Amino acid sequence: MAHLTARRPQNVDGDIYVDSSCIDCDTCRWMAPAIFSRDDEQSAVFHQPETEAERLAALQAVLACPTASIGTVEPPKDMKAAQASFPIPITENVYHCGYHSEKSYGAASYFIRRPEGNVLVDSPRFAAPLVKQLEALGGVRYLYLTHQDDVADHQRFHERFGCDRILHADDIGRGTASVEIQLQGTDPVTLAPDLTIIPVPGHTKGHTVLLYDNRVLFTGDHLAWSVRLHQLHAFRSVCWYSWPEQIRSMEKLAAYDFEWVLPGHGRRHHADAATMGQQMQKCLDWMKAQ
Repeated sequence: MAHLTARRPQNVDGDIYVDSSCIDCDTCRWMAPAIFSRDDEQSAVFHQPETEAERLAALQAVLACPTASIGTVEPPKDMKAAQASFPIPITENVYHCGYHSEKSYGAASYFIRRPEGNVLVDSPRFAAPLVKQLEALGGVRYLYLTHQDDVADHQRFHERFGCDRILHADDIGRGTASVEIQLQGTDPVTLAPDLTIIPVPGHTKGHTVLLYDNRVLFTGDHLAWSVRLHQLHAFRSVCWYSWPEQIRSMEKLAAYDFEWVLPGHGRRHHADAATMGQQMQKCLDWMKAQ
């Protein structure tokens, strides 16, 4: 939990603050951009909440923070309402789980609600309030893992929900050896008519992305929106396997239609399919220039 004695001096005065244990994962800044900003390579509160909506967003960021680096001076009486707000709706049948895990360096995870069986995309923290909410939404049929970095509490979710976990064989390690569905090769896999898994080696050898309903693309660490570049991009500095291979993977991905990019790390992006296609070409041009 956050400690008032470690409160960063960059915070403005008031109830909510960030302490010095912040790992600069960016979670609070994109969840509550009216409250949090970056200052000296860590997050800080630059504006205390003034409305109910701002207060809720700030408390959602408190709960999502992977290192519990955000705190309140006074015990929050409205924390239960913030807990009940997760998972947060993004678009039809798609939700942001919150409760990011330090084991995944604060990566976001998502939830797809489907009559044929719900899908958890990458693993959040195994937090009791979130687990209760997921149970109320029908549980978890599949726990799809984009790659080896963002598996966090996958075992606990499997034990609780009996879900089949999905991860590419090239990213299987000692901690994921018991994953039920181990993908092979580089051909797309149709998990269901509305769920397509697309291998995109590059960031890691076994990285894959998930396309839901030809509309929402869950991209892990393969693709995200860059605020600095104001375009879609890939993470050149943390490409652990092969940048040329990641470019080839991006070229393959550009052939698909989608309207949402929901990454593990980095910012999400929404546009119509035609505009997204233009953004993908812009991303490829940028990648080839690196």
